Amino acid sequence: MATKQRDPSEWMWERASELLERADRVQRRFFHRAQEGERACWEPPVDVIETETELAVLVALPGVEPGTAEVRVDARGIVVRAHRALPESFQCGAVRRLEIPQGFFERRIALPAGRYEIVENALRDGLLVLRIRKVSA
Repeated sequence: MATKQRDPSEWMWERASELLERADRVQRRFFHRAQEGERACWEPPVDVIETETELAVLVALPGVEPGTAEVRVDARGIVVRAHRALPESFQCGAVRRLEIPQGFFERRIALPAGRYEIVENALRDGLLVLRIRKVSA
């Protein structure tokens, strides 16, 4: 019994549709309301890579001034907080489109159970680069 081969254009359309749905989910995550009583905030996207001895974390923070992001490790994971404002030269015009999130943000990144210490915390090319060492008990 012969199996019907899929048309490559059908596969490409399904893949494109999946990617568009994923992009839409990511965009919706950027903007959300904080818990009642807190300021509105947004969440930057992150990448987390784990090795045997440490975690490497990249947080997309274009437009955040170096030295202004607060980073800490607590019992629940990593917390990154900062504020991104429109450049002063953009603050006097009429808004025609505003897609880049601005204002206060806080991002919590869950970590596997364990103890950690931050060994690198640097903002380079719009990315917050964190190296977090796993501490033996």
